Amino acid sequence: MSDDGRLSVLQHLEELRKRIVVAGVAVLAGSAVAFTFRDSTLAFLEEPYRQVVGNADQLAVFKVTEPFSVSMRLALFGGFLLARPRALLYQAWAFIHPALTTRERRWAIPVVAIMTVLFVGGVAFGYWTLPRGLEFLLGIQPGLDTVIGVSNYISFTLRFLLVFGVAFLFPVFVFAAAAAGLITSDQLRQWRRWAVLIIVVVGAVVTPSGDPLTLLALSAPLYLFYETTLWLVKLILRK
Repeated sequence: MSDDGRLSVLQHLEELRKRIVVAGVAVLAGSAVAFTFRDSTLAFLEEPYRQVVGNADQLAVFKVTEPFSVSMRLALFGGFLLARPRALLYQAWAFIHPALTTRERRWAIPVVAIMTVLFVGGVAFGYWTLPRGLEFLLGIQPGLDTVIGVSNYISFTLRFLLVFGVAFLFPVFVFAAAAAGLITSDQLRQWRRWAVLIIVVVGAVVTPSGDPLTLLALSAPLYLFYETTLWLVKLILRK
């Protein structure tokens, strides 16, 4: 530590390593707990599939190791959810907290709260949208027997929910760029057409299903977020 109380680069890296280790241990502990509830997690993720095909068609297993790999994936997914509020966010906050000013610390708590709400809202909206996407994909070519591997379905579903959750954080990054002085509300207003194009193109690339219904379901709220953020930038940052 230097004379003015600042840590060296190596000390910062050492602190970061320790916090990553603590977060990793928390995820493993949460995964151990989530492993006992893997059947409930699987049933929850299967529900959109059941809404489309009914209970007659079961998800299939094509490899001997698939049940084990799916169980581990569900446990890890649950571990992240259980560890996120206290361990992961706290460790991230504790690492960056000393570098923030008093004003930035006041912004941090509401920003983290808004990001959490938006991410959870995005996942919930994706879960509601998933049956519509599955119905379109599975019904576009009639006359085919529905035999879907459980590993493929779980991977598809988790990516689908993650894309919606992360995409709903879009207005936070736009607002942060405006707060940093990189863009203004007038520029956002002028970039409306480009924003629509970028939202649609990015949505088409990141959407796992690639169907038009899911693309519309993802693009429409993102554009509404864009317009809402525009007015928030104009009203809040001007003050």
